[in-house]
Amino acid sequence: MPDVDRRRAWLLTVDGAPQSYVDLDDPTHLEFEYARRLAHVLDTAAAPRTPLDVTHLGGGALTLPRYLAATRPGSRQQVVEADRGLLRLVAERLPLAGASGVVVHGADARAWLDAAPDDSADIVVADVFGGSRVPAHLTTVAYARTADRVLRPGGHYAANLADGAPFAFLRSQLATFAEVFEELALIAEPSVLRGRRFGNAVLIAAHRPIDIEALARRTASDVFPARVEHGDALRRFIGDARPVRDEEAVPSPEPPDGAFSIGG
Repeated sequence: MPDVDRRRAWLLTVDGAPQSYVDLDDPTHLEFEYARRLAHVLDTAAAPRTPLDVTHLGGGALTLPRYLAATRPGSRQQVVEADRGLLRLVAERLPLAGASGVVVHGADARAWLDAAPDDSADIVVADVFGGSRVPAHLTTVAYARTADRVLRPGGHYAANLADGAPFAFLRSQLATFAEVFEELALIAEPSVLRGRRFGNAVLIAAHRPIDIEALARRTASDVFPARVEHGDALRRFIGDARPVRDEEAVPSPEPPDGAFSIGG
């Protein structure tokens, strides 16, 4: 769907739910708040304009790969998207600029990651939804260990998740990644963290300290300000949640009606 306010901007919907937003004239314009929060992770991972090797699990309309190609020229990006029909549509209607450094793979995210080389990415970004739910096989300790293997020392894992009170899924994901990574952070709007509504939350995992201050400054200045939870506050939020094993994994919860629909 075209955006009437921006000449070459497009909204991609899947089954009626907004999935991606792209401005072909300005790839640094990020309409969705969760995309801005993932971009904050990309922005604070290294000095400005330093090229990065990034693996994106979930492609959509390639919003973040376009953003990174514009803000960090020379970056090498692998994009993994299971929906080949979506990839064909995006290639036809929203083509990438030439020499973008972005390579797109039509494959299952975990299967592709399982086969990826060790220490091949500075950042792994996971934004994978089957319908409106994160697939079960991308929620487990084994998956987290695979992401860790693919990351270089000092690398970051960042995932877009969705949940609402009492946060059984989100808490279990934090517990799962705490099993593998020493450092964790969570970015979400206060209203989501207080359980007032269902919404997105960005999980960040690393072995080295995350730049919490830089992330907090950026998220606080967004149109819809968010909070960065870490340390003791995050451990209290996790509580007695247990890491998820492959044999017990389930998808993220179904969003309530209207949670992510257009105009909702």
